[in-house]
Amino acid sequence: MNKYVTLLAAVVGLGAIQAANAADPLVDAAWVKANSCKAGVVVLDIRNKLDGHSKTDYLRGHVPCAVYSDYLKDGWRSKVDNVIGQLSPVPKLEKLIGGLGIDNNTHVVIYSAGKNALDMGSSTRVYWTFKVLGHDNVSILNGGYAAYTADKSDKIQRGNNAPKAKTFTAHFRADMVASKEDVQKAIKQGITLVDNRPSDQYMGINRHPKAKRNGTIPTAINLPESWLTDNNGGKFRSVAELKKLYKVADVPTKGEEITFCNTGHWASLGWFASSELLGDKKVKLYDGSMVEWSADPKLPMEDKVDVR
Repeated sequence: MNKYVTLLAAVVGLGAIQAANAADPLVDAAWVKANSCKAGVVVLDIRNKLDGHSKTDYLRGHVPCAVYSDYLKDGWRSKVDNVIGQLSPVPKLEKLIGGLGIDNNTHVVIYSAGKNALDMGSSTRVYWTFKVLGHDNVSILNGGYAAYTADKSDKIQRGNNAPKAKTFTAHFRADMVASKEDVQKAIKQGITLVDNRPSDQYMGINRHPKAKRNGTIPTAINLPESWLTDNNGGKFRSVAELKKLYKVADVPTKGEEITFCNTGHWASLGWFASSELLGDKKVKLYDGSMVEWSADPKLPMEDKVDVR
């Protein structure tokens, strides 16, 4: 049984699920300026080491009423079955999210620094986590904190906002998460696999420090993470631009698809572009990605270039 399904059964049972109201996947700085302090809205600052920031930067300045959570340190991801960067166990996530003053009726708006695709991946990964937990009322600030501060008239707040804890109950969506076994089946069935790593890793020239072998999963198509934001910056490309780039990469915009990378970070950018911006709701994310796949010597790998 899928390990996440087991967690779901233990935590929330198999009862009917009431989904929260869906929000727009992207909001702009003007929306945040108008709504960040409203009741029922929690703006979540997740700036972290990946974008060169920490809570110190939050304390020096943030969106008014925003609360802080370090994407890398606070438990959004965990080491599961000896694989780093995995979705944390459901009870841990429920406690984390509730502790941020978020309940099942809250509209959550996430922002990272907004420097490049890598740090926007922090936002898409947390966004995906909320969706997997059954919470649809979630958005990303397009362009991150950089977009908010670009207009000097937008007020910033200093110091800490200590949220009042609430109860958040997960309704786990196992159909959004691909396992290693799902990927094996996808290869046999001809389901599209999308490798969202940089092309040098896809080709097998370089690899992640935690990956055991070079190369990619057989049949995978490369759509690098840096293609998905404008000039590899903090703002997502338009739907029209994404469709052109998907066509160039030979990635379908409809139908079953599994995105992956090294640990599920860049893959969340690919999932977000396909599912939330292009509207393909048949997309899954392979959380274990290449760190898990390459560690199993029985699983096939494909080198496009052999430099050894």
